[in-house]
Amino acid sequence: MTQALTKPVSFDEFIQWLPERSEVRYELHDGVIIEMPKPTGKHSNVTGFLIEELILSIIQMGKRGIWTIPRESIIKPTSKSGYEPDIIVLNQEALSSEPRWERESIILNPSSVKLIVEVVSSNWRDDYHKKYADFEQMGIPEYWIVDYAALGGREFIGNPKQSTISVCILEEGEYRVTKFRGDDLIQSPTFPALNLTAQQIFNSGL
Repeated sequence: MTQALTKPVSFDEFIQWLPERSEVRYELHDGVIIEMPKPTGKHSNVTGFLIEELILSIIQMGKRGIWTIPRESIIKPTSKSGYEPDIIVLNQEALSSEPRWERESIILNPSSVKLIVEVVSSNWRDDYHKKYADFEQMGIPEYWIVDYAALGGREFIGNPKQSTISVCILEEGEYRVTKFRGDDLIQSPTFPALNLTAQQIFNSGL
C-alpha cells in the first residue's frame, strides 16, 4: 500500500481529487489519500462469490429491488476518512435521505447500510483496526472481515493462524465479534437464511 499524496486533505477535497475512470482504487485514511493494493485473482474470486451468494439471498428474502449491492460507492465514517468497501449492501428505501448518493455515490448515513464486507489483503491492519473502529463508531449494523488467506494478526485469527471470517454485529454501540472457520455455518442477523460455511467461502478463492 502506497500513499498517493502526503498532504492532509478533507473528505470533499479527496472526492474532488479522485481521478475518473481510474483502474486504481483510492481511499482517504485520516486525511491521507491511500492507493489501495490491487486485488489478486483469489481476492476477486472470493469477493465475486460472496456477491453472488448475497444477491441470491436478497432475492430469496423478497428484498429484490429494496436491497442492492452497488458496483461502486464511497462511505464516509468520519470527516477525514472515506472508504470504498469490497462489498456493501444498501437499503434503497433509505437512499432518498442520502444527499450525495445520486451525484457522487457517497453514503453518509448508517441507516442506508445493511452490511459491509472487507476481504482481507496485504493492508489487513486497516480492516481489523481502523475500519473496524470507524464502522463501529458510525453505527454500521454488521461488518464482515473475510480473511481467507490468514493474513491478519494472531490476536484475530489464532496461533497458528487460520483462515477466519469475523462477523461483527453492533450491540449497544459496540461490535460483538463471532469468528467462523472450516465447516462453521455463517450466522448473520441480516441474512439469517444464508446457508454458507466459512470453508465454502475460502474454497471460492482457489
